[in-house]
Amino acid sequence: MLIDARDLPEGHVIRTDLCIIGAGVAGITLAREFLGTNVDICVLESGGLEPEMKTQSLCRGTNIGHPYYPLDTARVRHFGGSSIKWLLELGDNQLGARLRPLSAIDFEKRSWVPYSGWPFDKQHLDPYYERAQKICQVPADSYDVEDWEDPQKTPRLKFAGDRVGTAIYHIVAREVFNQDHREALQKASNVTVYLHSTVLEIEADESGENVTRIRAASLDGKPISVEARQYVVAVGGIETPRLLLVSNKRWANGLGNQHDLVGRFFMEHPHLWSGAMIPNDKKVFEKDDLYKIHRVNGIPVVGQLIVNEETIRREEMLNYAVVLKPAARLPGRQRAVSSGLKSAGAATSALLRGNIDEFNRHLGTLFPVVNELSIKAYRKAMTVVNKVFGRRNESVFLLNHMTEQQPNPDSRVTLSSERDAYGQNRVELDWRLSSLDIRSIVRAQEIIDEDLRKAGTGRLQIELKGDTPPPELHGGWHHMGTTRMHVDPKQGVVDENSRIHGMNNLYIAGPSVFPTGGCANPVLTIVALTARLADHLKTILSRS
Repeated sequence: MLIDARDLPEGHVIRTDLCIIGAGVAGITLAREFLGTNVDICVLESGGLEPEMKTQSLCRGTNIGHPYYPLDTARVRHFGGSSIKWLLELGDNQLGARLRPLSAIDFEKRSWVPYSGWPFDKQHLDPYYERAQKICQVPADSYDVEDWEDPQKTPRLKFAGDRVGTAIYHIVAREVFNQDHREALQKASNVTVYLHSTVLEIEADESGENVTRIRAASLDGKPISVEARQYVVAVGGIETPRLLLVSNKRWANGLGNQHDLVGRFFMEHPHLWSGAMIPNDKKVFEKDDLYKIHRVNGIPVVGQLIVNEETIRREEMLNYAVVLKPAARLPGRQRAVSSGLKSAGAATSALLRGNIDEFNRHLGTLFPVVNELSIKAYRKAMTVVNKVFGRRNESVFLLNHMTEQQPNPDSRVTLSSERDAYGQNRVELDWRLSSLDIRSIVRAQEIIDEDLRKAGTGRLQIELKGDTPPPELHGGWHHMGTTRMHVDPKQGVVDENSRIHGMNNLYIAGPSVFPTGGCANPVLTIVALTARLADHLKTILSRS
């Protein structure tokens, strides 16, 4: 059932078994896992079913670290959460996001990556990854390139040795969460989603160990509250620490923040357009579909280049993947511009004509968020085309690097003194990158270049040097790590079951619990961890 909180009487109290804060990917997944059970579920969603300027403005904040998107463009306050902004074109007027599990190495404690290591290994999470595939409505669970390439029509690129490989990503359509699962929740007899219900505070008892109620307000300011047996915060890697920090009546530093960890370790997946791959044989552009979104037996997949795990260990670098974007093709003497260059050219044309809506639409195929930062990155990417293609009259693949970020306690979310419309402190983001983050991108390119040349396949033009983050490096809306998981309360905000240390009935779902982020899009891991949390909560609720 869906209810607009504006229709509730002032001071209304909702009593339920499980209260979920947030109707994004994690919140929707968790509620969905309880469909058909005798557990009564309440979901509180700040927004409605469509974007609303007044609600979205609650996400405004300040960036004081590495240049980042305006925070009200980097988060979404309405049903479906950030899935609304998935922008990969799947064909048939569908948009979606890449799916792939984290790698086994991402769960390991690595001596060269401070603060790395999960409480469990990938093998433990594999059954939940299988469930996540079904929840995301992806009909196949193989990520092996052998199962998806056609050696004649869509071959993988050839490299000398085995240091570099091709990883396959599946695609989830954004309609799965904001339409299909919404309809399922709307029909459920045991789930009620309250739209326009903004949570303002989590209140605890005198001991600070038990949540007693959630204080919220409707869009028009009417106070409402929720009393439940168990509570789960699922509002992403920025809003989750913000909510814990403003809930400071019982503990001055906020809930779960006894060791000053809430908001620390903010991670993104650094995205950077830099350099190009120049193949020796232009015929590669006739068989490059493996590295573009295409369908195999009706299933959309896409390939990316990766550095294998043994090489990552030997080189002591971070996990790495790169998207190949064709910038031009030369079949014979006829030059045909690729979809990537078409989008870039169309964006340039629209910008020159002052048509911002059209510019956003075309640039959206290259960047997750369109603003000053993405425009700067776009212009940087196009200089590569001009430098390589214009000077040598060659066809190239632009390189869009998407990499792991080293966990960094000084990269963090805190509260600012500025207040929103409800009088709540806004957030301040200090995104900090390390020298290892940049060295890993550089070294990965060197390895790819070496093995391309040895195989006679081509070469890379490497632009990035040194270990200083370039200003055009941006992110992908992947906010992770700010309530990290660890068995030791002095090293993590939540335990191995996603329960906040020192509290009995407050859990966190979503990417903020990731100790490390790997280089794969976090969606599948968010859904897998949430399915795992659902099993744990079913056991807890059955006992009480």
